Amino acid sequence: MNKTFALITLAAASAFGSAAHAETVGCVSTTWRVVNNDKVCVQSFKDPDIDGVVCHVSYAQTGGISGALGFAENPSRFSLACRQVGPIVGKKKIPKIEEKIFTHRMSFLFKGLNVSRLWDQANKTLVYLVVSEKIINGSPFNSVSTVPLMPWGTQQAVLETK
Repeated sequence: MNKTFALITLAAASAFGSAAHAETVGCVSTTWRVVNNDKVCVQSFKDPDIDGVVCHVSYAQTGGISGALGFAENPSRFSLACRQVGPIVGKKKIPKIEEKIFTHRMSFLFKGLNVSRLWDQANKTLVYLVVSEKIINGSPFNSVSTVPLMPWGTQQAVLETK
């Protein structure tokens, strides 16, 4: 009995804990339901490895009873916008492709929204890509945003790549 409870608790914590480093900006209702409307929500998060970059991601959130209980599978529709908000300074050497710098659960266990960072060396640009991922198969829906390395005031961007 205790093992079952521990497994359920661990699954719930991993399903809901991944968005802890994000801040909810707000949600806008898109359809009315008796219990919990369908919404489009916006969250902001900072790149964990690069100071000076903030991203905003919007996604659909299913309402109704199953949505209120956390069992509804949200649609794979989202948008991403990343911007330079200060001097760009890398905290470590940045790989060409860094998968999953941000994740958000789109259903209780099986579906997630993942933001990856890619480095475009030729154009000196950080590329952020959001995709939906399922255990069985993903979705072709995606959104991309770019942040070119630019000076901030008199401070130059400082970024080392692998």
